[in-house]
Amino acid sequence: MNDTNTFLWEINQDKPKEYAVHMYDAFGKMGSNVEGGNTNEPGLLQQCRSTRGPGFTGQYCQVFLRQGTVQYFVGVCVPDSCREEEVQILVLSGRLQFHQLSLIPPLPPILVNQSTQEMIMTYCLPTSVSPDAADVTCLVVCCAMIALPLAATLITAIMRWQRNREVSPTLELCHINTDQDLYGTLKSNGSSNSEVSASEGEYSSRPTQLCVPRSCLYGCLQAFSLQTTSKGVFSTSSTIPGGHSSLHGIRVLSLLWIICGHSAQFPVINNLDNYKNWKKTVESSPLYVLTISGPVFLAVDTFLLLGGLLSARSLLGIIDKAEGKLSPSLVANYLFKRIKRIQPLHLFVMCLTIGLMSVVQWGPYWFPFVDTMMDCKTYWWANLLLISNLLPIHEICIPWTWYLSLDFQCYATTPLLVYLYKLKQGVFVVVSGGLLLVTSVASAVITALMKLPVFQPSTMTSENYVLYYYVKPYTRYGPFLIGILVGIHLTTKKDQLLKKRWQAALGWFCSLALMAVVIVLAYVLRETPACPSVPHALYQALHREVWALAVTWIILACEEGYGGFIQTLLSLSFWVPLSNISFACYLTHPIFIIIYIGLQETPIHYTDINFMYMFLGHLVLTLVVSCMLTVLVEKPYLLVKWNT
Repeated sequence: MNDTNTFLWEINQDKPKEYAVHMYDAFGKMGSNVEGGNTNEPGLLQQCRSTRGPGFTGQYCQVFLRQGTVQYFVGVCVPDSCREEEVQILVLSGRLQFHQLSLIPPLPPILVNQSTQEMIMTYCLPTSVSPDAADVTCLVVCCAMIALPLAATLITAIMRWQRNREVSPTLELCHINTDQDLYGTLKSNGSSNSEVSASEGEYSSRPTQLCVPRSCLYGCLQAFSLQTTSKGVFSTSSTIPGGHSSLHGIRVLSLLWIICGHSAQFPVINNLDNYKNWKKTVESSPLYVLTISGPVFLAVDTFLLLGGLLSARSLLGIIDKAEGKLSPSLVANYLFKRIKRIQPLHLFVMCLTIGLMSVVQWGPYWFPFVDTMMDCKTYWWANLLLISNLLPIHEICIPWTWYLSLDFQCYATTPLLVYLYKLKQGVFVVVSGGLLLVTSVASAVITALMKLPVFQPSTMTSENYVLYYYVKPYTRYGPFLIGILVGIHLTTKKDQLLKKRWQAALGWFCSLALMAVVIVLAYVLRETPACPSVPHALYQALHREVWALAVTWIILACEEGYGGFIQTLLSLSFWVPLSNISFACYLTHPIFIIIYIGLQETPIHYTDINFMYMFLGHLVLTLVVSCMLTVLVEKPYLLVKWNT
């Protein structure tokens, strides 16, 4: 109280001291465009912390207020001897005043239709971070996972250098057949590991290696060394079994759509100073792609389609090599390789995010990210078991990893459907049709009962939309199932589906028309229904499957030579290395967005050019770091042969 009175007395003087001026200047103050959404008043965090008064320093706190229907926060700079409870008392008692003017004045009633402020809470940002045992453990795990491949790389380089000095290269060098290599890397077509390559776009070349005795230790050493993991990642030649060169382009373009959507979505949640202007822009036209215009979540359905296609094609290839037998051990091995494919990098990103959350000194827009960290410390086991999407969305550790759980749950159904296809095709058709019907009906019923919106940004403010619909397997399974059907067709077909050019022209017209209808209808139905709405329910029931069918046509047309310039675009070799690191890109790009937003001291102003630059900046950082994580974390565990 004495420190606060000293500060308030000082700013009452005709010539106040510099520290008092800086503390007052660091207070949040109302800006322009309150009607456009600029209600938060963050102030200046670093300026507050840098002030030095007589016996105290500045401490930055946030006062969260409600005024009518408007919720906002105000940054205040108080002496560091104040606790949060005392800041709250000072604000409520009106002590933060001078010259009869409150340092936290209410928003003008002419703008918010309410003049009375209601206190929600206060929070003082710590000036230093203090990681707990869980945070330190996560950081140690991340360092160990990075140090292991670096050490393996150094040891491998030393071993090769010594061997080259001691042994004649002409006697000891040989070409290793990648079907029977000595460290269990991804193998060429026909190997036991080919399904991993087929399903994820990780392909190996035929390296020239030293012939040395086989051993588990040496195999692991080779699998973790950069000399091995870096091969094939940056290659521009696609070796997907059976072709499918267009899949690289489709995968990368879908990934870019997702990154673009997240780059706009994350800052919109809490730190735009013109949110209403942004919302108006999003609702005006699907041409504003950088503002989440259009249903950006359709890119996720494209990924599910590709996952189903490649998983079915991969499993059928394994069954053929097992003489047509789908045994329990084969299924177990199939699922284990999928877990080995996704979990190492997934768990690394989870540990990295927890560690970063604990050591980064966040700015005024800290609150969404601290919640994420706390969720991880409580519900990390759901990510480990790949069931996080079954939890309420506010309990998911690393929220964007819900897709990995959904993908694995869908992936686990592939053996059953392929078994039914091999057993009796009539039963397979009935079961597949029933599953499509169930997922469509579930989507329609949930949408109607919960009165769910179908259009962003309305979906961003609807808790029930994510809680009951967006991340659940029973509403998302349709595109994956269509992918399984397409994968079976491409694997077993004997003749081309398209035989005449008019068929291809009709198919392209229908495909592009369906895509346009799916996007346009989202704008037509953009209002959140006040009561159960049949149009909204039908849209949610069918739009994912319709989109998947439209993308399926593009794949089939490109496979059969009727893709034209679209086939040329999607098959460019440029997409291949980007496709190889796409998994790491998906997992890491939200981290850069979160750090960028969390370190901001002032709100972000929406303009098309600002959002475009944010997207490009996040993209460049994501590509660079994803390249490193692919070779350091993802591929080593993918290449190691666990049963050596």
